[in-house]
Amino acid sequence: MDKQTFINAFQHLRKIPCEHDVFAEIASRDAAVLILLIERDNGLHILFTRRAAHLKHHAGQISFPGGKYEASDDTLCHTALRETQEEIGIAICPSKIIGTLGQYSTITGFQVTPYIAIIDSLPPIQVDKNEVEYTFEVPLAHCISPDNFMAHTVTRKQQLHNVYFIPWQNTYIWGATAGMLKHLANHLSAE
Repeated sequence: MDKQTFINAFQHLRKIPCEHDVFAEIASRDAAVLILLIERDNGLHILFTRRAAHLKHHAGQISFPGGKYEASDDTLCHTALRETQEEIGIAICPSKIIGTLGQYSTITGFQVTPYIAIIDSLPPIQVDKNEVEYTFEVPLAHCISPDNFMAHTVTRKQQLHNVYFIPWQNTYIWGATAGMLKHLANHLSAE
């Protein structure tokens, strides 16, 4: 999928139900992430991070750059951009943001707002090893293809819920990150 096709599919006025963690608690803390799309010759790619192995929470998991809202942040968009710069050393201009997805409630009590930005090339990455082990790219087409979503169904409070997984090479994108990608896929394919 190229940039213009993505923008045309993304910028519609239909309301799409949000995904959320299966065991999501009442969210009391705001956070934001950046779904960073990079234009490549073979279409758009998404930049992911692998969280550092020594972290207390979510060590080694695949994620988008981002984190919790801080009082010094003007907006949640500022949170996503600040965290991206802190974690991987990339300063994204706010004008590159094309929109947001609905908030995603996590099991850890966060209400996460995913912002989407598109850039034409990826500047040099400077990983903060205190937060991120490494970064990698996956084609957007892979991340939103229904053929690549695997779901494990669990029961909670007598209701069935899906926990999504997306295989990629020798790892899985799962949990909140896969849930946000599922929401993006649903949004792009809405009729």
